[in-house]
Order: sequence, then C-alpha cells, then structure tokens
Amino acid sequence: MKTLHTAYRVSDLDTSLTFYRALGYRELLRVQPDPETLLVMLAFPGERVATLELVHRPGDGPVDLGTGFHHLVVQVHDLRAAVVGLAHAGLEPEPIQPFDDSRGGGTSWVTDPDGYRIELVEWPRGHADGISADLD
Repeated sequence: MKTLHTAYRVSDLDTSLTFYRALGYRELLRVQPDPETLLVMLAFPGERVATLELVHRPGDGPVDLGTGFHHLVVQVHDLRAAVVGLAHAGLEPEPIQPFDDSRGGGTSWVTDPDGYRIELVEWPRGHADGISADLD
C-alpha cells in the first residue's frame, strides 16, 4: 500500500485554484463523477502524479474544518524566496521561523481560503529529503 494524495473539499473552486496555483501547483485533470461534484487533481511541477485533490460540492454548503484536520506540509528549496513570492501573490505567509540549528532551514505557514493550514518547510543542510524512520 501507499498514500496517493490528499483531498480537500473547497467552498469556492476558482478562489481555491487561484490560491493553489500561486503556491505552485498545476492542474493535471478534472473529473466530474456526478452532476454535483467536480474533482480537480493538482501536482507541483516535477511531480508525475496528483498529490492534492480539490473536491467542489457546492450543495454541501461551506467547508467546516472541525477539529480533526491539522495541516499539510510542502517542502520548498528556498524558503525565503518562497515567502517573498507568496506575499507578492497576496497569500500572506507568516514570518519565517528558523530551526534551532546552525545548518539553516525553517518553516513558514500559509492558510488557504477555506482555512486549511499549509506548513512550508526548508530542511536544514544535510537533512534527508522528507522524514523517515532513519532521522540521522
């Protein structure tokens, strides 16, 4: 087994697509499984498969995140440049929080139009690409 992608239900598809395109996602395809539902599959450039699905079901009313969902993590290679670019696009990223580590790196956060939180992370120099059981 493996994880394929995450799906978010969104209130306003156009507004969400504007946000996620500014974040760097590109649209791969749209699927309409029934007349009330539109699925939009997204990926970052260089990703060969969809990693995020936006689910638009206007009849379900506004999105309510509740208390179960926490956040999505997106790795960036240059956090400072990413934050500047997102601010220029009007996305209002939070200030960079550097890691307490002399190797650099850090995090910033941005919130999508429905309230989903996204952590942007630049790993410190020498850190593995992602998190695994082998943290050395």
